[in-house]
Amino acid sequence: MSSDSLKQRATALLELAGIALGGQGPTDLKVHDDRLYARVFAHGSLGLGEAYMDGWWDADDLPGLFTRLLEAHLDRELKTLDTLIAHLKARFINLQRGEHAFEIGRTHYDLGNDLFQAMLGRRMVYSCGYWAQADNLDDAQLAKLDLICRKLKLKPGQRVLDIGCGWGEALKYAAERYGVIGVGVTVSAEQAAYARTLCEGLPIDIRLQDYHELDEHFDAIFSIGMFEHVGPLNYRSYFEMARRCLRDDGLFLLHSIGSNGPPSRPDPWIEKYIFPNSVIPAASQVTEALQGLFVVEDWHNFGADYDRTLTAWQSNFDAAWPSLSANYEPRFRRIWHFYLAVSAAVFRSRRDQLWQLTLSPNGVPGGYRVPR
Repeated sequence: MSSDSLKQRATALLELAGIALGGQGPTDLKVHDDRLYARVFAHGSLGLGEAYMDGWWDADDLPGLFTRLLEAHLDRELKTLDTLIAHLKARFINLQRGEHAFEIGRTHYDLGNDLFQAMLGRRMVYSCGYWAQADNLDDAQLAKLDLICRKLKLKPGQRVLDIGCGWGEALKYAAERYGVIGVGVTVSAEQAAYARTLCEGLPIDIRLQDYHELDEHFDAIFSIGMFEHVGPLNYRSYFEMARRCLRDDGLFLLHSIGSNGPPSRPDPWIEKYIFPNSVIPAASQVTEALQGLFVVEDWHNFGADYDRTLTAWQSNFDAAWPSLSANYEPRFRRIWHFYLAVSAAVFRSRRDQLWQLTLSPNGVPGGYRVPR
């Protein structure tokens, strides 16, 4: 197909989403290299992302453009061999066990604490904030941490496990405000080192460890923004581990991005450049994996809050770029813009959700009253 024909096809598809090629609107697409069309129709989202990284196109409002594309379901027109390969890898190859379990840490979370400190705000919390009564990122993250503690009904002296503890902020908050003793596991060496320093002087043990190895008892367990890296082939063993480690009268809170549709295919661009070996779970996969192990006491969805969280991260990143640019190439800035914009659009269009599941081994006697 000729370049002109491909351009005509692209123009027609974009019109379905209210996007014009070369238009003046904030969500219109400005093309700097006509090779873009062939690249996108050959490689779908991977081609679109790599073309943006290479400076072949721009838009004034990237999140707005991607929101329009998703709401018009134009991504369905761009299923390619790259998408199929990513799907088959996720379905049939266990990319989250053994040495693979540490790849996400090396590739993403070890990029540099300077980047995440600049982007995430006062607290190093790399997950959706809770904006029900908050009007800024720091308050939203504080509200999320306290919501988790209240849902778990934490009390002084309890032993608490954080699966995928990140930089240690949640355990630090729980220890300082609720008096718990904590254990945190992560597959990121950078996160572990930072968390140990952050939690110094508190009764918190930070470990560079695969969660599969855990076999000890806790009064409560939480996992915040880590389940996306577990992978469908490990969902059952993940919940079996949590059940093995949780006391019979304890509670387990799972905070995760999720899809209310059928099991999804990993996005090839996100898989290659941002989160290798990661998969967004479907509700059907979660319920099947925890069947017979836990009672679902509460399933809380505040996915729309992730749009506000990601928008705040984007603002922080841009404000810090003059100092970050000493350590990161200009191409990295475009990668990060694309990642944050696509992610915001996914939640703005309500394609993905943000779930907090509160689980008990046998059901809370008399019922569980839900904090909000």
